[in-house]
Amino acid sequence: MNHPLDPTLTAQAQALVAQMTLAEKADFCSGKDFWHLPGLARLDIPSIMVTDGPHGLRKQGQNADHLGAHRSIPATCFPTASALASSWDLDLMHEVGIALGQTCVDEDVSVLLGPGMNIKRSPLCGRNFEYFSEDPLLNGQIAASLVNGIQSQGVGACLKHFAVNNQERGRMYMDAVVDDRTLREIYLRGFEIAVRTAKPWSVMCAYNRLNGVYCSEHDWLLNTVLREEWGFEGSVMTDWGAANDRPLGVKAGLDLEMPGSGGVNDALVAQAVANGDLDEADLDRAVARNIALSLSSLNRQKPATPADPDDQHRLARKAAAQSCVLLKNEKQLLPLSERSKIVLIGAFAEKPRFQGAGSSQVRPTQVDTLRQALTNYLGDIDYAQGYDPVASRSNQTLITEAVALAKRADVAVVYAGLPGIYESEGFDREHLDLPDQHNALITAVCAANPNTVVVLANGAPVTMPWIDQVPAVIEGYLGGQASGSGLADALMGVQNPAGKLAETFPLNLKDVPCTPFFPGERRQMQYREGVYVGYRYYDTARRDVLFPFGHGLSYTDFAYVEANTSNASVTAGGSITLSVTIKNTGKRAGAEVIQVYRHSRGSAIHQPEQQLCGFAKVFLQSSEVATVTIELDAENFRTFDHGTNQWVLEAGAVQLRIGSSSRDIRLTQAINVVSTHTFSDIAKTTGAPEFLSPEHSQPLDVSDALFRNMLNRPVPEGEDIRPFHRNSSLAEIRTTWLGSKVYEKAIAGFLGGMGLQNTDPTTRKMFEEMANHMPLRAAVLFQQGKISFDQIDTLLALLNGQPLKALKLLLKNRRHDAAEKRER
Repeated sequence: MNHPLDPTLTAQAQALVAQMTLAEKADFCSGKDFWHLPGLARLDIPSIMVTDGPHGLRKQGQNADHLGAHRSIPATCFPTASALASSWDLDLMHEVGIALGQTCVDEDVSVLLGPGMNIKRSPLCGRNFEYFSEDPLLNGQIAASLVNGIQSQGVGACLKHFAVNNQERGRMYMDAVVDDRTLREIYLRGFEIAVRTAKPWSVMCAYNRLNGVYCSEHDWLLNTVLREEWGFEGSVMTDWGAANDRPLGVKAGLDLEMPGSGGVNDALVAQAVANGDLDEADLDRAVARNIALSLSSLNRQKPATPADPDDQHRLARKAAAQSCVLLKNEKQLLPLSERSKIVLIGAFAEKPRFQGAGSSQVRPTQVDTLRQALTNYLGDIDYAQGYDPVASRSNQTLITEAVALAKRADVAVVYAGLPGIYESEGFDREHLDLPDQHNALITAVCAANPNTVVVLANGAPVTMPWIDQVPAVIEGYLGGQASGSGLADALMGVQNPAGKLAETFPLNLKDVPCTPFFPGERRQMQYREGVYVGYRYYDTARRDVLFPFGHGLSYTDFAYVEANTSNASVTAGGSITLSVTIKNTGKRAGAEVIQVYRHSRGSAIHQPEQQLCGFAKVFLQSSEVATVTIELDAENFRTFDHGTNQWVLEAGAVQLRIGSSSRDIRLTQAINVVSTHTFSDIAKTTGAPEFLSPEHSQPLDVSDALFRNMLNRPVPEGEDIRPFHRNSSLAEIRTTWLGSKVYEKAIAGFLGGMGLQNTDPTTRKMFEEMANHMPLRAAVLFQQGKISFDQIDTLLALLNGQPLKALKLLLKNRRHDAAEKRER
């Protein structure tokens, strides 16, 4: 099988580039259409297809879009990333990756656009269901396993969105202001792990700016870090419509613009080379990488029979069950007994929400409902709707019906969660709460029947005001097309829940450390909380949480017997082997995730209380004892020094904390780090954020002075929306009379052009929010040249109160158009 990173294929691609004209090379810098790379028949270069998505193939036909509005072919919809990450199961991730790769081969897709790897900075991010974790180590290792599985089938994976794309609001123009330590330790580390260990064929740059520079033209990010430091050799492509200055992007290491711009940006690239503004050698490198990606499709072995959808569905069911997290189980209410009278309440049991809206939305091959799955186990089961699954507006009648049903049962199972309109690509959540109807339903049912089990379907953490009254809770996340049967397997004990939270569930939104700075203002988002993301903050500041990172119960119990290390110290470039002996002391077989956190004693700089440095999942029969080995690499003990821009392996004592969650430590082991590295004075004098002090009156405040020290430069002031420019959004120009008229016409045209006038509320809201925050230059690219940059500049002159400039541009455009007509 061909591999685009193979030196022979690279040499072949370079030889082909040498035979191409400048126009042909410029053409190869962008997509042929929405999903295909260009081909060149005279040189036998094929046109290959790339497509979404991270948890299932979203291959579209003629009506193509990047947000899931139009139908795609049927494909197995696996659990979303937030669910899969909760399995902490690298073997399972590899298995799912293989299945995704097999489907790509069957459908002649050469690159699958995923996985998404952005850190869960805030639970409000509307796209968190597509991302794995708040922890970079877990994030990187899970992604690497999935990538290895996909690419084992001879198709490529594409890590996205590189980098620091942690919110939906203003994602196409906002500037993420992040200090170097936080950037390296939190937001880039997962990408680094996946790139170094799995060698993905491609990486997708993010829409946003990073410290003032668009990711699509960020030389430091794409060339210095990704290629020179990490050794990435594949192709970098844009997120759809993310190209800003295309010639500058080529120079900065951006190889492929997607989708094609109708030749607009290709012409700018060719012109930049002709004018001497772009070195043709930079263009040649970009084109060679894209051609190598295309050549990888040649000689790919397609099986005689396609992947069996029933086999894949069974894998999806297994993945859904293993991704369930048993959050609470008082009185051992779970698993359910076939001898009990059980009732099922909640519209998701019949009309499940099993994936998120947007570019990752898959058309499933089949859908299992929880009602049918429980019926298969228990026979006919009484059911009440409880709420409307779409809007979930207040409806006391539905609650009354549910309460009456619950009173007649031994156990009431309430299936609640977030409707699609609460979280989606394109917009962020406004709060962490379930719909009022869901909370009222759970409270009322629990009052009527104290033996109430709550099952949740949501892509990110929610608050649970009823948690003290409910004895059992299972977090099912968005479990894919087999979520109903997977949940039933867990509820009935056929599968023993073994999931662990890959993110912290806070008590409320004000406890989340980035809340004062999210989603930002003045066109920038300041990451003032620094490295204190998720449990790194909660454990350091000793804040109470609803459920901690790594938490997850089982129907059995595990005793952590002892821990030993292969040696007493670790040095740079080395590792240490930790052996943990664990016993299943319960009556059921089950799996446990052994988590290892490092606690630095006496560090010269401020450090989080503890940080994940290794983990392993082990399955044990009842009474079985096993010794599990976990390799702890020295690189996972490093800290980034923002004064020298170097990683530092600090010498000194380190305590390994071994447990079942970040708040459930069972064993400790002392080791010593041997190193000659020292921190710079700048790093030593940058204090810990004020919010870590228990005495601080505003626990989430970070002063300008401290943030300046973190950045090692003045804090950028942000931007006014005026004067308007090519990266002004439709929502921003709407503040003027003329802009409001343009806005109305653009929104109507956007929805009408996509055929979305009568679409469902979630999809409509997603597209409206996307249009609101779309920069004007993106309209040129998505319209394939039907709108020109000159026309945008004329509009901008009018919006900025410069009518004479607008008139000059208009006359210039007309002369240009007339000249083109004469040439034709």
